[in-house]
Amino acid sequence: MKILVLGAGKMGSFFVDLLSFDHEVAVYETDAKRLRFMYNTQRFTSLDEINGFAPELVINAVTLNHTLDVYCEVTPHLPKNCILSDIASVKTHLKEYYDQCGFRYVSTHPMFGPTFANLGQLSQENAIVINEGDYMGRVFFRDLYKRLGLNVREYSFEEHDEVVSYSLSIPFISTFVFAAVMKHQDAPGTTFKRHMAIAKGVLSEDRNLLREILFNPRTTEQLGKIQNELRLLTDIIEHHDEKGLNDYITRISQNIK
Repeated sequence: MKILVLGAGKMGSFFVDLLSFDHEVAVYETDAKRLRFMYNTQRFTSLDEINGFAPELVINAVTLNHTLDVYCEVTPHLPKNCILSDIASVKTHLKEYYDQCGFRYVSTHPMFGPTFANLGQLSQENAIVINEGDYMGRVFFRDLYKRLGLNVREYSFEEHDEVVSYSLSIPFISTFVFAAVMKHQDAPGTTFKRHMAIAKGVLSEDRNLLREILFNPRTTEQLGKIQNELRLLTDIIEHHDEKGLNDYITRISQNIK
């Protein structure tokens, strides 16, 4: 298959490396410096170069805030039988775009980022395939992710964003709060060091990703839950409520079994 990857960032490079030995792959990137170490692939820096390549599948791997803009730039240069695909962490507005764009599409979300995941060993990681859109496109990505050993789940666009609002916004918010109140420790304990490593990883993520996760319309609900739990815990601590603390720890322990 002829596959065009949009963007030569970390995930774009990952997909080029993953696909280039089994498919004819090209990558489009306006920053030529990012293409210096891209091998076994055609490297495009202008839209006109896409015309002659005539891809059958496009993988949009640019940052979230540019996903739709890049689609609008690239689609006039694509054959009408081309399948559009994205790997966006938040799918807000994507379904509306796909419904009116005139192209077949498939939407997925590899639930691993280059910050924490070992891209060479992904058997403990997950991926979501949106159960709407082109059937053959979904089959392609399901097979691809399963070959990597990923645990694959299928959700609708709506269900996906609900899952992401829970699984990403809560850890991100918790990390932000930890970093906001943190003070330098000369002799940090093991737990502190582990939290610090997570905080450094999250805060090194692309800020567009952090913004899109936190500005997900469903994040406010998750933030409200965190605020309620903090109020409850504050009350227990202020009143030295030993029974309340034991009950609280018992309840939250059930959530992580």
